[in-house]
Amino acid sequence: MIAEFGSFALVLALTFAVVQMALSAAARVRRSAVLAAAGEGAAVASFAGVAIAFACLIHAFVTSDFSVANVAANSHTEKPLLYKVAGTWGSHEGSILLWCLILTGYGAAAATLGRGLPRGLKALMVATQGALGTVFLAYTVFASNPLTRIAMPPVEGRSLNPLLQDPALAIHPPFLYSGYVGMSVVFSLAVAALIEGRVDAAWARWVRPWALAAWSFLTVGITLGAFWAYYELGWGGWWFWDPVENASFMPWLMATALLHSAVVTEKRGALAGWSLFLAIGAFTFSMLGAFLVRSGVLTSVHAFAVDPKRGVLLLIILGVTAGSAFALFAWRAPKLAQGGLFAPISRESALVMNNILLAAATTTVMFGTLFPLVREAMGTPISIGPGYFNWTFAPLMAALAIILPAGPLLAWKRGDLHGVGQRLWAAALIALGCGLLAYALVSPRKAFGALGIAIGVWLVAGVVTELVERTRAFRVSAADSWRRLTGLPRGAWGMTLAHLGLGVFVLGACAELGWKGEAAEALPLGGALDVGAYHLTLETVRPVEGPNYDSERAMIRVTKAGREVCTGEPDRRFYPAGGQTISGIALCYRGASHLYMVLGERRKALDGTPVWLIRAYWNPWASLIFLGPVIMALGGLTSLSDRRMRLGVARRRAAATPAPAAAKEQPA
Repeated sequence: MIAEFGSFALVLALTFAVVQMALSAAARVRRSAVLAAAGEGAAVASFAGVAIAFACLIHAFVTSDFSVANVAANSHTEKPLLYKVAGTWGSHEGSILLWCLILTGYGAAAATLGRGLPRGLKALMVATQGALGTVFLAYTVFASNPLTRIAMPPVEGRSLNPLLQDPALAIHPPFLYSGYVGMSVVFSLAVAALIEGRVDAAWARWVRPWALAAWSFLTVGITLGAFWAYYELGWGGWWFWDPVENASFMPWLMATALLHSAVVTEKRGALAGWSLFLAIGAFTFSMLGAFLVRSGVLTSVHAFAVDPKRGVLLLIILGVTAGSAFALFAWRAPKLAQGGLFAPISRESALVMNNILLAAATTTVMFGTLFPLVREAMGTPISIGPGYFNWTFAPLMAALAIILPAGPLLAWKRGDLHGVGQRLWAAALIALGCGLLAYALVSPRKAFGALGIAIGVWLVAGVVTELVERTRAFRVSAADSWRRLTGLPRGAWGMTLAHLGLGVFVLGACAELGWKGEAAEALPLGGALDVGAYHLTLETVRPVEGPNYDSERAMIRVTKAGREVCTGEPDRRFYPAGGQTISGIALCYRGASHLYMVLGERRKALDGTPVWLIRAYWNPWASLIFLGPVIMALGGLTSLSDRRMRLGVARRRAAATPAPAAAKEQPA
């Protein structure tokens, strides 16, 4: 009965989404505040309906109701409670319902917040959000209902893929989707602005909080996915340019460009058309990711294997939604007012260069992701590996990192390049020295690794230089510098943290990729192998019974120069419910570096003695790879807490202006 109630709530949510779209569009045409309020209420009601359906699906998973097809295919009575709940979004149907929950949640938030938006623009935004809700809820109800019953329920379910039964991956999709779907509000604001013909500094101010929130969530989601791949898959890496990884990375790159472009639009009224294009493109790439992982065109450990028919429906949704928005952009964008002029050397120019490089980087990732799929569809398969991305994407990001510290030090409209060089000479000298030291002292010598270290130090030193300039440190008294430091707005702190996090990530990624060590050997009990400066000895292998698996667990003693530094306990797990075997890794933390150990399958030596394949990796500074994005996301949330980012600011400012000025804020 609960599953049927959830299905009814889902249909009701679809109905309210249609009402939201219709009433909000009518409110704009008739300029009716009553209809607008009704449309906003329908947005909240649609979210409530999806929330009820989602709660019913969670109940079905927690109670192991195998009469629900989705539960029977993705759960098991012996599965821990956390993974029963995570199983709710561990399938195609459940993940689409999570998508709809977040989509309607953002729609309800956009309808109830944003009091400073002009009525016409807000009504169109709510209507567009309702149209998106209608499309995805209709797809869920008619093609991917997660609460469908089966006539002959099994005694036991087939359980969730063991690789997905992990704490990091349990919370990875909610964060990732909060970033993906958060771009829908930016998309709706862009469509509404194109229809209204209104794209100005106020519009950019309204876009930035939504883009910032989505970007922060997406940063956390991608980082959790990378960390899961690092310690769960057992291959010793954290990023492989998998098409599913790229599907989440492309909207992140577009959102990053949008955040920088919107600053120029807000401060100087320039790049309005480009900001609109990025706003549409960011959500388009999010929908492209939804299609890629659910259409069956990809084979990946974290792609959903579904029938192509539903993939075609998603492709139609992508084509109609994105196509309509870009067609509207092509029609209306040339008529938008041009912004203020600026000199080639200025903060605006630095941000334009930032956007050019980010757009080029997105294009290279998109080509490397989609071109093999197109060739495969044409019957001539081709493979594009990490080498392509390393030689195309990496140089673009290196160029971006080199110019990044100069941007915040340049003045708006017209900057002083010589003055910026004088401020950054110490940072450049420190970065060059660190790069040369890394090349001279670290063995083996890696030129690209040393260059990466120099770029990472350059970013961090640039952040410090910016803070020194903002606080006038060493030029005024310590008390005055401290007053200036504590008086910096949260938005400035957010930018500082985001740039610092990027520098920390670059340091970790370049050190790990440049000086990673690897060893693999089949060892008997008491056998040993060396990796880096560490000596690993296989002490014991014993059976261990887990909550829903059986395993062999090894105990590996790690020594350095004859002194024990840690022990690792990797295991190899067998899940009876699904008949799958996976390897569990062990990490030995050595400062910011990791010693990474994997237990492979049991074999027999020539003399019949049992041996186990042991793989070990030395990953220098690997912790910085995951710490950097966390700092970046923290920077985004810090900026989001800035008073100037609050959606009610526009109303308060409008109320403080004289009546004629306020009248100009009304829609045409």
